[in-house]
Amino acid sequence: MAEQPKVILFDGVCVLCSRWTQFILRYDKRAIFQLCAVQSNHGQQLLAKFDLPQEDVRSMVYIDGEKYYLKSDAFLNVVCQLAAPWRWLNVFSKLPKSWRNSAYDFVAARRYDWFGRYDQCLIPDEKERHRFLS
Repeated sequence: MAEQPKVILFDGVCVLCSRWTQFILRYDKRAIFQLCAVQSNHGQQLLAKFDLPQEDVRSMVYIDGEKYYLKSDAFLNVVCQLAAPWRWLNVFSKLPKSWRNSAYDFVAARRYDWFGRYDQCLIPDEKERHRFLS
């Protein structure tokens, strides 16, 4: 049986989110994650598959097979699969989910003001293109 894909959906016009994808490309040495902008056709299909809002997406979405995770759960489920020291961030999973998601929402609501936004989704370069769902 083939392993289910592990997909990180991100806001493709958000500078912070794009930096997150660069972080994943750098530290996901085993290349276990695929990346996909929520604005892409594939991203929209995945959001619809899980009955998630397709407009004004304010959360990273992590899809692991037939399960999905949002906000701090998505972040923590991703980093716990990276090598140390990044997996150590999973210690924050011990905090109440309401606290973690409040912090996540605080940053998400201000991400364009603090980090900026692109006019269009960035296109990955040739050597990284295979890591993105198109």
